[in-house]
Amino acid sequence: MTETQKLFWNNRRVCVTGGAGFLGSFIVEKLRSRGAEIYIPTIEEYDLTQMDSIKRMYDTAKPDLVIHLAAQVGGIGANLAHPAEFFYNNLMMGVQLMHEGYERKLEKFLALGTICAYPKFTPTPFKEEDLWNGYPEETNAPYGLAKKMMLVQSQAYRAQYGYNSIFLLPVNLYGPRDNFNPESSHVIPALIRKCLEAKQAGKDSIEAWGDGSPTREFLYVEDAAEGILLAAEKYNSSEPVNLGSGMEISIKDLLTLIAKLTGYKGKINWDTSKPNGQPRRRLDVSRAEREFGFKAQVNFEEGLRHTIDWYVQKTTKDNLAK
Repeated sequence: MTETQKLFWNNRRVCVTGGAGFLGSFIVEKLRSRGAEIYIPTIEEYDLTQMDSIKRMYDTAKPDLVIHLAAQVGGIGANLAHPAEFFYNNLMMGVQLMHEGYERKLEKFLALGTICAYPKFTPTPFKEEDLWNGYPEETNAPYGLAKKMMLVQSQAYRAQYGYNSIFLLPVNLYGPRDNFNPESSHVIPALIRKCLEAKQAGKDSIEAWGDGSPTREFLYVEDAAEGILLAAEKYNSSEPVNLGSGMEISIKDLLTLIAKLTGYKGKINWDTSKPNGQPRRRLDVSRAEREFGFKAQVNFEEGLRHTIDWYVQKTTKDNLAK
């Protein structure tokens, strides 16, 4: 950490919505080490889809800067089951939080978007200027579009009011502390859990959705946290910025690698009646490096090992506690 970073964060009051979550927990740790004062609104105290709740939160937090991470998220299954909730809750949170931040003359508002905002057939690697060249992949379009409205709002408020808000587009995140709930987890924790449980139960096969052909890019959670804080420190434009690692792996190769790292040796059966999701995902990450010096540091296999080790330790601890 540089002296400039310490000076930027020292005694700054930062409200981190979603600060108790997966990515939020790493951002909060990094903010504490940089000397920031942090306020984390909890879901029990505040319903961030309601303006009166948002106003109460701002009254209590009195932030200089907001990092808005809170979202209703999930994998393909959760998106298909709850499209209306995913649209409404994410839209209302983002739009009202940013508006009230403007009303209170906050120094800066950092909005976290999603790679699901990109059109289904975006040329690879995804460039920020391609964001509006088509409709998102159908299974997560309501979520992706709800989050993308914060980009529209950020640009409109900067144009009319000169308000300083920024919009980042992180690729799929993974790492320790991720959500391993089978009902709502994303692909990496879902596959890690599936392989470990099959190995433990001595199963000779597991089932995976789709045909394994789609590709994905993944960013280790600590890298993502660092990128977000660098943007908060150095970036002051409403042009969207991708946050990613620049790597690409097929779901088939990903599952093969997870099986190897978890020690699962059985067969993999692909259920082609289930949706694949977006065909390819890989970001052009040059803007983040150019604008605020962000480059991912953690090697993918190393990151997967850390994630698997954390989950194994957690389940062991949980089982001992029963």
